[in-house]
Amino acid sequence: MHKLLPSVFLFLILALPFSVFAHEGEDHSHDESASELDSGNGWRLVRKVELGTSGKFVNLVLIDHAVYTDKTIYSAVINRLCSPSDQFCRIRFWSEERFVPETAALSVEQNKQLRADYLVNKIAGMHHLRWSCTVDPDKTHCF
Repeated sequence: MHKLLPSVFLFLILALPFSVFAHEGEDHSHDESASELDSGNGWRLVRKVELGTSGKFVNLVLIDHAVYTDKTIYSAVINRLCSPSDQFCRIRFWSEERFVPETAALSVEQNKQLRADYLVNKIAGMHHLRWSCTVDPDKTHCF
């Protein structure tokens, strides 16, 4: 019994994951804003905000103002941030960072400056990409 006790004690010590001790004595933020956010050629994810307490998030993306009329950039963002298997994915796009909101709710001015809005909600049967008229001047496609 005396030989078994040290072996069990040693096993428990070695079995504890290193990560238990990895953050000891350090201040760490584990929210999304502290980690490196996605970006690509001509765009950057500014932040992700939750829709109320639903567990669903809206991606708030900044498109370089010089290229905000290039629809291929929007497609690249959608392909990067939304997976075909996602039940819900929403991306809102702006070309000026000062208009990117801090929350999911938009002010009148933020809504006016919105360049595009992408939404997939498979449960509700919704899938759309809407453009501002500054990106797509066709009145049948723009808001």
